Amino acid sequence: MADPQRSNSDAAAIRQAKQLLRHAILLSRESRSPKSRAESDHARFEQLRTAMQQRPARLTTVAAYLSTSTEPGTLELVGWLASLDVRVLLPVLSSESGTAQGDRRPDWAPYAGPEQLRVGPLSILEPTTPRVGRAAINQAELIICSGLAANRDGDRLGRGGGWYDRALSELDSDVPIWVLLNDDEVLDTIPTDPWDRRIDAIATPTRLISTEPGRRSDQHSHDHQRGSAQ
Repeated sequence: MADPQRSNSDAAAIRQAKQLLRHAILLSRESRSPKSRAESDHARFEQLRTAMQQRPARLTTVAAYLSTSTEPGTLELVGWLASLDVRVLLPVLSSESGTAQGDRRPDWAPYAGPEQLRVGPLSILEPTTPRVGRAAINQAELIICSGLAANRDGDRLGRGGGWYDRALSELDSDVPIWVLLNDDEVLDTIPTDPWDRRIDAIATPTRLISTEPGRRSDQHSHDHQRGSAQ
């Protein structure tokens, strides 16, 4: 029989490790200059564009997000996808009444241009187009997920709100999940909980790394320099 006290202690240790790592990464992101962030954002976009253009099938629907503050930028990516008539689903955090209290239940709405965006909870831009429901994530052929760090095993560290954990729990297929990071946010080890969903690729300004979810840490993944994730 499992020891409840030890289980609680382990869970508390994981929570603390995650919080310490989040704090360190956020401080590192804030220390970067706007010029450096802009250069990294464009280089990362070029990695993503190359990878998406090399896919054997044309993308029709992508689930993404609109970056804010010091997050790796997604605005150029979302605009490019929309210019190709790719349907881009974006998170909606506002409650049904549109109040700033937010709604922790995942929901999505399609991007329809900058004029149909509003500032939602946590100062995150979200679409004002009709919502399509939490299960709409299954319509995506690719998911661009936010994160603070990841490793080559596919472990991802989120911001701690749990929105993406709940959103990704709706998936009923093996649609690839990619996370956008800076190079120094690709780590050897990430503290994880049993419910954390692993990712399939990491996009940084210099490379696209194909992860191997579920593999052991002594195995090596293949880094694609200016290439595509398999």
